[in-house]
Amino acid sequence: MKNIEKEIESRFACAKCRSTGAEVKSLAMSGTGLSKLLDIQHNRYVFASCKNCGFTEVYNLDILAGKRDDALNILDVIFS
Repeated sequence: MKNIEKEIESRFACAKCRSTGAEVKSLAMSGTGLSKLLDIQHNRYVFASCKNCGFTEVYNLDILAGKRDDALNILDVIFS
């Protein structure tokens, strides 16, 4: 995941002001239903905020890393 964050930071160009500096942070969130009840945070995102104007872009890590197999997601839920 750190590699993806570094890649986003190095390639970032603000869509609003065209600046190239960004602060990148990761966030994991629970979904709905059972994952919310058990506080299982399987939704993972990266936020890239422009250091000049604060405009923020959100990236879904599961899409960037390639969709994972549903069986692996179930194992993540069981062993998290």
